[in-house]
Amino acid sequence: MSSSPLHGVRVLDFTRVLSGPHCTKMLRDLGAEITKIEPPAGDVARAGVPHLGSMSTYYAQQNAGKRNISLDLNWPQAREVVRKLGEEADVIVENFRPGTLARFGMSYDDVVKFNSDIVYVSISGYGQTGPWRNRPAFAPTVHAETGLTDILRQHYDGVMSQAVNDACSHADVYTGLHGALAVLAALHHRSQTGEGQHVDVSMAATMLSVNERAGAQLTGLDVQDEPVALSANESPIFELPDGRLLTIATSPVFSPMFVRYCSMMRRADLLKDPRYATATLRKANLVDLLAEVKAWVMTFTDLDQLQAQVSEAGLAIGVVRSTDELSRSEWARDWGAIVHVDDRNGGSMRMPGPPWRFSRSELPVPGAPYFQGESNTEVLEELGIPTAQIQAMQQSGVLRSRRTVAGSFD
Repeated sequence: MSSSPLHGVRVLDFTRVLSGPHCTKMLRDLGAEITKIEPPAGDVARAGVPHLGSMSTYYAQQNAGKRNISLDLNWPQAREVVRKLGEEADVIVENFRPGTLARFGMSYDDVVKFNSDIVYVSISGYGQTGPWRNRPAFAPTVHAETGLTDILRQHYDGVMSQAVNDACSHADVYTGLHGALAVLAALHHRSQTGEGQHVDVSMAATMLSVNERAGAQLTGLDVQDEPVALSANESPIFELPDGRLLTIATSPVFSPMFVRYCSMMRRADLLKDPRYATATLRKANLVDLLAEVKAWVMTFTDLDQLQAQVSEAGLAIGVVRSTDELSRSEWARDWGAIVHVDDRNGGSMRMPGPPWRFSRSELPVPGAPYFQGESNTEVLEELGIPTAQIQAMQQSGVLRSRRTVAGSFD
């Protein structure tokens, strides 16, 4: 095995909460060295629950293994520190509102003057320019603006309620993924040309790009009025005799899938049933059709046998599991899907591992999550700043450090 894919890449991380930290997390998982800059107030993600010891699992999942310095950029001494770090960085990632880092002399236009080949990635809701550039952006609001919430609303029969806001922060994690992809592309470009560049990553543009229904929705046709438009993509959920739940992908409303359902159940007679002759009729009689499938599923006491018969028809099943249940499965053990991260309190916390395997590269062992400002002395000494000056900066409030306490964020 060779070294990790991003060994030697130095990343200066000005991110907080989720979209930016998820981007730099993936770079860290690929072997980059991350130095996170945390403001005096701290990354609000540290307040995420639950806590193990004094460390938030929410924070640790995105930030374990990143060195951490905390300083107040309102001080000239602090700005000088981050400038020195910027001079040595290969990549800078930030997810503030557009223009925020310009106030501290660390915008792309500032940095490129002293590090001309920097790869600088800015993550924001609606981009660095344009009429919406200054709008605050959180995952639920971006979901609302970009069609996801509307898709969910229609999926749940048009009932508007709090329940149609998805519990997962898709806009944040997808944008983090696209930010990491942009870093890799820009590093490749630099390796070919010697040129760095500024990459503008928008949460809204990301959500538009990952919407697999956008092509149909952008035709201008009123596809949502079609009676089977959404139901064709609904995967029904069924109960097994032992009480477990499973889903079969995808819906029997969709004509090619209906044929497979009939094959799966050995029910050629349903192909001739007038109630199910067309997708529109299957939609209208979906309760009866799903009752046929439910009764068939309940005849199986062996999940492997059910899986075999479903697979034979070209369909797939998935057992409804919790994340913890999946983590204890044979697949998770074989893949190494769960890693143990130091909880900084004498124990460990279980976290998702990297989603890749490389045949000729070795991924680094997950590091521990750092407390706020824990790397202050180490990083500043590497920059050649004398110990006495570092201590003076700590005492004056230029540098900050603290340990969060379980259940609080003081």
